Amino acid sequence: MKMRIIILLSLTITMLSLNGCLIPHDPLPALWFYTFSGGHAEDRDDLLTPASFLEIRADGTYTSDLGSFEYGRWSRKDQQLSLTNQKHSTLTFSLNNVNHEEMQLATRKGIPLNFDSRPLPPTRAAEDPFSIDNNRWRLPPARKESAPAIRNRLFNHCQFWEAYFTWALNNNIATVDVRSTPTPIKIYGNGFTLKPFDELPAMWRSYFFDEEDCRKANEVIEDIFLHKNIAWAHTDNKYKMFIGAFQQLEKYLR
Repeated sequence: MKMRIIILLSLTITMLSLNGCLIPHDPLPALWFYTFSGGHAEDRDDLLTPASFLEIRADGTYTSDLGSFEYGRWSRKDQQLSLTNQKHSTLTFSLNNVNHEEMQLATRKGIPLNFDSRPLPPTRAAEDPFSIDNNRWRLPPARKESAPAIRNRLFNHCQFWEAYFTWALNNNIATVDVRSTPTPIKIYGNGFTLKPFDELPAMWRSYFFDEEDCRKANEVIEDIFLHKNIAWAHTDNKYKMFIGAFQQLEKYLR
């Protein structure tokens, strides 16, 4: 009798292992992009844009840009999602709803924040456009930066774009947002150009210690646009075209 019970338990465990549909997959670990907020307009966060993201990994780590770039550990208890960032500060949301396509969080003020899911990038940091390694350009320095440090910030920014378009290409994503990410580069459907200094996004300016360093960064990019040649790939795939172009910018920034 005992042997029969053991055999039945073994068969049950095997079937559960083989048949994934019997074990619900947690939809929370995913890449989430902000879509819209509920509540009254005066209570909404103006810093949230279509480029605002929350990348939740199954290993308990996360990265996000919900107004500023952060990374750290996440946890869930009951219907609460807590994000503890690199400065050991914890932000807690009410987890109103989550499935494989949509998630709704609520702030402490009760404002609903809605997100859509996207495919998680590879775990290898260099291939993940939302990893720490590809977003150090978003972290403001504590002091003025040297010329090499400013070039490195710009180089890292181009690495982000390269990884971003590679992620979209590898996942067959039809369209991606290129207007909301803070950048000195204006991206069109068939190329890009440099934004005038007085039209740079306020968020991009905030990534530098002061306006002088931001202007130095702009001059570096401007010099490349004026004196270097970007060879656009002969392809109908816009992602491949931009991947190649940003790789060339990286080469000029080394």
